[in-house]
Order: sequence, then structure tokens, then C-alpha cells
Amino acid sequence: MRSLTGVILLFFMVNCIYAQQIQVLDEESHEPLTSVAIYNANKSKSALTNFDGEADISAFDLDEIIQFSHVNYSNRSLQKSQILQDENKVYLKGNDNELEQVVLSVAKFEMNNDEIPQKIVSFSANDIIMASPQTSADLLESSGQVYVQKSQLGGGSPIIRGFSTNRLLITVDGVRMNTAIFRSGNLQNIISIDPLAVENTEVILGPGSVVYGSDAVGGVMNFYTLKPKFSFGDKASVSGNAYSRYASANNEKTLHADVNIGLENWAFVSSVTYSDFEDLKMGSHGPEEYLRNEYAVRRNGEDVIVSNDNPRVQKPTGYNQINLLQKVKFMPHKDWDLNLGLIYSTTSNFPRFDRLYRKRDGELRSAEWYYGPQEWFMGNFKINKKGYGALYDKAQMTAAYQFFEESRHNRDFGEDWLYNTQENVNAYSVNFDFEKTFEESRLFYGAEYVFNKVNSIGNAQNILTEEENLTASRYPDGSTWQSIAAYTTYQWKIQEDFSFQSGLRYNYILVDAEFDENLYDFPFQEAKINTGALTGSAGINWQQNRFIGWRLNLSTAFRAPNIDDVGKIFDSEPGAVVVPNPDLKPEYAYSSELGFDWKPAENISFIATAFYTYLNDAMVRRDFNLNGETEIDYRGEPSRVQAIQNTSKAHVYGFESGIEIDLSVALRFSSQINITEGKEEQEDGSTAPLRHAAPIFGNTHLTWHKKRLKLDLFAEYNGQFDYEDLAPSEQGKAFLYAVDNNGNPYSPSWYTINLTGQYNISKDLLATVSLENITDQRYRTYSSGIAAAGRNLILALRYSF
Repeated sequence: MRSLTGVILLFFMVNCIYAQQIQVLDEESHEPLTSVAIYNANKSKSALTNFDGEADISAFDLDEIIQFSHVNYSNRSLQKSQILQDENKVYLKGNDNELEQVVLSVAKFEMNNDEIPQKIVSFSANDIIMASPQTSADLLESSGQVYVQKSQLGGGSPIIRGFSTNRLLITVDGVRMNTAIFRSGNLQNIISIDPLAVENTEVILGPGSVVYGSDAVGGVMNFYTLKPKFSFGDKASVSGNAYSRYASANNEKTLHADVNIGLENWAFVSSVTYSDFEDLKMGSHGPEEYLRNEYAVRRNGEDVIVSNDNPRVQKPTGYNQINLLQKVKFMPHKDWDLNLGLIYSTTSNFPRFDRLYRKRDGELRSAEWYYGPQEWFMGNFKINKKGYGALYDKAQMTAAYQFFEESRHNRDFGEDWLYNTQENVNAYSVNFDFEKTFEESRLFYGAEYVFNKVNSIGNAQNILTEEENLTASRYPDGSTWQSIAAYTTYQWKIQEDFSFQSGLRYNYILVDAEFDENLYDFPFQEAKINTGALTGSAGINWQQNRFIGWRLNLSTAFRAPNIDDVGKIFDSEPGAVVVPNPDLKPEYAYSSELGFDWKPAENISFIATAFYTYLNDAMVRRDFNLNGETEIDYRGEPSRVQAIQNTSKAHVYGFESGIEIDLSVALRFSSQINITEGKEEQEDGSTAPLRHAAPIFGNTHLTWHKKRLKLDLFAEYNGQFDYEDLAPSEQGKAFLYAVDNNGNPYSPSWYTINLTGQYNISKDLLATVSLENITDQRYRTYSSGIAAAGRNLILALRYSF
């Protein structure tokens, strides 16, 4: 009898112990989830799921609330007794939708998307892996809401609502990337940001000057890189990813790895990515003008023209790139956390492809034209503090240092002199941001100081004799640009379904540039600008009912002159040279936006946005004179004198719409279309198309997702720009475009059909296979100098641990 009682008691004890083992699973695929943090309210008890998604919760009391947290899933709270009743299984939901609901970009602190009067485009880490972009420019383009221009393979200049380059702001982890030499010509700085080290991205469509200051005229692109994660327990946790990718169109070979080490109060994350891109191959079907039939090489000490064995291969376009990231996070107290972030990126030399096929008198103009390594380093130190005091509930201080280096090297065909310019920018910034929450409202306010110092040198080198001569640099050496600002934003939730938001910012800008009399023959020796700018915004977000929502936003934005505007010297186009202009003032934008969200059924959602922007005192390149001279000799060629001037007004307006239909639990249809019109005032008072107003563009996706497999069949498309639709500056660049029946340049319409598949081989191993441009179209995106990839097979493998 005693032995039977003992057996029963032993069985009961074993059963109780087993009952404390739980398993955490993906709600959709039912796959086990590893590294899920499990803890109680005060984090005095914790556990971590193993590779099978299992964890022991015997330390928790039966009536205790247990929290479940994972970076890729929405947090969940459950009572222990409820978990045991549900067969010891906990299901977590992927947080893609959650990321869309909470944004950081508008106020530097979390805000609900349904309270914001502006349109925001978001990308999660899962979106990035599915898109398999080669660069961050390609990532933005995949949204169907950001247009991208490319002058070379190592490039990507985003266009948002008719604005581009230095009228768009880029931030990384809350730090502005724009510097004093961001130019009005196409920019490729965005490729320095590693998309594989980005945790999520948010793009503000429209002005963002109230929070971010100068340059945020057309939009703000915010990239948030990998964040260190704590262990939530006594034991250290180690997790990470290994990733590889191959693309056939340019024989891309990419390797990436990131590792996170989490302790109770310390966390570290490291990331490294290396990419090698060979010459890009274009498609078979399209304009013959895009073919690369010949190119220049140097043989036996002289330049010669050789025929291209395969005219679809764009020689030379290849380059390589390395990206490094290191972050450290320390939480000494629940109300404090300190963060150190170090990011480094560099490229090899990369050819400026659109300059290599320009011709003069029927012959290739350049033998060499390439950028030197594009180098970027950022170190930022961030302190977050919870206050719960009279002045703030949350406070954040961000101090950052950035170093930028870029250079240009060009030599005319048959010439012995190689012209070189090199630019370095040392950028310092400090931001103080605060949030105070009241009963029905929140107040955000802060201050910012930015200091840029530009160093620039120029020389000419004889490639035969190695003789070197000092020449004019691209910018005045030692010039500085400073910005001092204060801002405030107020959000008022008037009713549960009605929110109001407004803001003000005052900026003071100081520019100081001195021109070396030995290098520059100008009627002035310096350019000094001291100017202020006041911007504001006001908007509402109204959820009329459960089917219809409205957004209305009115705002102003500005762009202050920088060193590139007031001090640059370069050949903008054949036969023209841009010279400094010390008399510039800020340009202002006045914008309005009306958004409409309609959900006629649970499985259908429609969104539409109309926008209008008026740009006053626009800084544009126009003909100029130096001491009455309208033409000067520049590098041995008579060149028309031009300068950046406040001589224009511009109107930009457009319409964006998108639809999502869940055809079934597994099948979704979505589509996005963008229409932009832009007009710019000319010197004679007439109007002409705005250079950066993109043609109609968009994409359509049909996605199927069930258990381990996800398929995405999608099309991307672009409308046509006839000769009359091109801006005058683009009409003068016939070498970029196809030729119509009248012999005029134009930008043809195009489309691509693409298929991407993603399969979870196991809970740790993810394979992605894409076939892009299936019909092998040959096309260039508007204003681009390089044709896009032809049929392109992409293979990627990701291992998570």
C-alpha cells in the first residue's frame, strides 16, 4: 500500500514539474520561437526560451502576470494559470503591423500612427529581408512611394514628392546625415547606410523642418540601426544572424553577420557586411541608345576606344563596399539607459558611368571619371532618462561626430592631366529632446546645435611625368556651416477619434567661407551668411467612424544656403561652369496635405493623399557673370558662367493612393500609385517642368503566405516623359535619354514583372529566391545615367541563432 502511494505521489510530482514547461510559438506558422524573454512585472523573475521554444516557468506564482517579449513579435501578457489551462502553449503575433502603428520620426519619441497628420512609410526588418535590396536606395525604391535616380551603380538619389538631394533629409539613429556639402545635383550618400544593419526605417512624405530643421523640404528618411538587447536574466544571451546573397545581373556577392550579446544591464551588438558588385548587365528589350557599344581603355601609354563584346554589359560600373557597426547599451537604473553607437562605411573607387559615355564631336569625352572611396564614420552617444517631473517625463540627449570623405577624379580622352578634388567634412551635433505628457495632450520640445567644417583640396597630376600642380578646390578650404535651433511640438487628443498637432521651430544659420586669392579670381574674397528661419505646422487626424479617417496637415519648411550653394566650383554640364555666389538666402516651402483612409470591409483598406507645395526664393542654377564676364576658360574649355541663385518659384502638387485587399487568410493584393506634377519659374517669367518631379510610378503585389512559405508576385512600372515634359536642364542632357521620332530626347515608360519566394527551411534557416525583371526589359529610371538590371536571379540564405 505504501509503495502504491509513493508511486502515485511520484507521478503527481513529475506531472507538476512537467506542467511548468511551456512552449512559445509563432501564431501563424506554429513554429517554435527561440530567445523569447519571459519575465514578471518587476523583472525579479525571468526565463528565456530555448531552440525548441521551450522554457520553465516554475519560478512564477500561479496568479502572476507573465510578460513575453521578442524583437520581431508583439509583446504579450498572460496569467500563469491561463497558460497552464491552454495546454502550456503561448502564441505570439508578428509585429509588422505593430511597427506601422508606432512611429518615432515625427517627434523623436514614440507616437501612434493614427494620431499623426502626415503620411509615414515604414519598413520592418522582415520587409528588408524579403526585398533583398543591394543598397538602402534600393530598399526605399521597393516601397513604390519613393522614386530613385542613379548616375552609376554606386548610387541612388531618392526623390520624394518632386524634391530630391539637399531638399530631402537623411537621419541615422536620430542624427542628421546631411552636411554642408550636400548638393542640388544627384546624391549617393544613402548607399553608405547598410540595409542589413537596419532594424526599421520610417519615411516622412512631406516637410519635416519643425523637428529636423534645414533641408527637410520634401521629406525625411529615418534609418534606425540594430539595437542591443538585454538578456532579462542572470545568464548571458547570445543571438545573431549570418546572411549571404548572390545576384546574377552584376554578379553581386554579399556576406553579412551580426551578433548580439545580452547581459542583465549591458548589451552589445556588432555587425559587418561586405559586398562586391561587378559590371551591371541591362535587359534585352528596350532603347538601343542605352547600349554600351564602346568604351575607353589605356594601352601602351595611350587612350584607345575598344568595342564592347557584350553591349548590354555597362563597362565599367563595378565596385565593392564594407559596412561595420558596433553598439553598446548600459542600463544602470530602470529610468536611465546609455547608448554608444559606432558606424563605419567605405567603398572602393567607383566609376561615374554617365560621364564615361558622353561624347564631344562624336568621340568619347572622358578617358577616366570616377569617385574615390566614399567614406563615412559616425559615433553617437545617447542618454535616455525618464523623469516624471514638472518639466519632462522623458528626456534624451544625443551627441554625435561624423566624418565624411569623397573625391572626384577625371581625365579627358587623349589628355595626360588627371584632375582631382578631395573633400572632408567634420560634422559635430548635439540634440536635447524632451517629452511631457498631460492628461489629454503631450508636449515635445528641444534644442539643437550643428557645426560642420569643410576641408577641400584640388590638384592636377600628369599621368606620364607624375608632375603635380595645385588647382582650385571644389569648395573653399576651411569653410564652416553652423545651425542653432529650438523647437516645440504640441499634440492634443481632443476626443478619442480626433487629434490635433502643431509645432514651431526657429533656426539661426551661420556660413563662413573664404576664397584663396592665389586660386580664385573672384570679385569677392569671402562669403558670410547670418540668417534666421521660422517654420511651423498644424494638422488634424480624425477617425470619422470605423470605416473612414481623415488627415489634414499645413506646414512650412526651409533650406538654408550651405557651402555647396555659396562656394562650389564645378563643371555642371558640357560648356558650363558653376561659380560661388555669396548673396544667397534661405528658400521657403509652404505645403498642404489631405489624406483619406477608407475601410469598406474588414479585408479591404484604401488610402489616398493629395498634396501641394509652393517653393519661394528657390535656389537654382542660372546663368551668372563675374565682373561682367559671362564666359570663362575652365580646364582649357570656354565655359558659360553659372551660379546658384534665389531666382525662382516652384509649384509641386500630386496624388498618392494605395489599396490592400485580403482575398483570403493567406492571399493579399496590394497596389500603390504616385502622380506628381511640378512647374518652375524660368528667367523670362515662363514656367517649365520641375527637374525632380518624377513621372507616374508605382507597384502592384500579390502575396501568398502560409506556414513556412511566402510568395510575392509583383510588377513595378513607370510612366513616360516626352521631350516637352522634361525640364530644360534635362533636355540639354540628350546622352541620358532615348531618342523619339523627331530626334529629341525622351524618357520611355517601362514595367517589370518579378517573383520572390521565401521559405523557412527550419526555425533557424531562411532561404529567399527572387527572379526580377522576368521579361528582361531594358530601361532607365527617369534622369538616370545607368540602365537598370536586366533579368536578375537573386539567391539569399539567412541563418539565425
